Amino acid sequence: MDFLLHQSVWIYVLVFVGKAAGNMIGTLKLILINRGERFKASLLTLAQMSLFIIITVTVLAGLRDDIWRLVVYLAGATLGSYLGSLIESKLAFGLGSIQVIVPQDNMAEESIAQALTEKLRDNGFAVTMMDGQGNLGRRDLLLLHLKRKRMPQAKAIINNFLSNAVIVENDVKLMDGGYVEKKKKGD
Repeated sequence: MDFLLHQSVWIYVLVFVGKAAGNMIGTLKLILINRGERFKASLLTLAQMSLFIIITVTVLAGLRDDIWRLVVYLAGATLGSYLGSLIESKLAFGLGSIQVIVPQDNMAEESIAQALTEKLRDNGFAVTMMDGQGNLGRRDLLLLHLKRKRMPQAKAIINNFLSNAVIVENDVKLMDGGYVEKKKKGD
């Protein structure tokens, strides 16, 4: 490991890429823990801590003579956190829920919520329709529980059907019972 102690552009590359990868893994690990995926998070911890030790030793070994290692380390940490959250949003681990409040001006069309419910169900979404009471009177409320990967698709259907719907998204940590479409090949 003597090559890690000599000043070279490769030291900076190693520190930057290693720290970015470590923080990216750490961000994904935290998200998995929040979703109850403890085993997967534990495996990521092993990778994260291995990178942490190697990269930190590399930075500390030459820090007195080369402050740029610290600058590169901090830049890698910043990029890694950003990339980790970006990757997680693309992977969309876990489950979510969507609540749709049908706006008052759509209530004249008595069947709008029912038609939207049917459209969502035709696309494989589990939907519960409820009567609600808003500040200005009766409202329809739709509840969906789904995989987070499918949330953009559901929101697109809702927005195409009702451009002025109130849509609330939530993460779901655990769900027992109910209907969520089974995993397909490629998911």
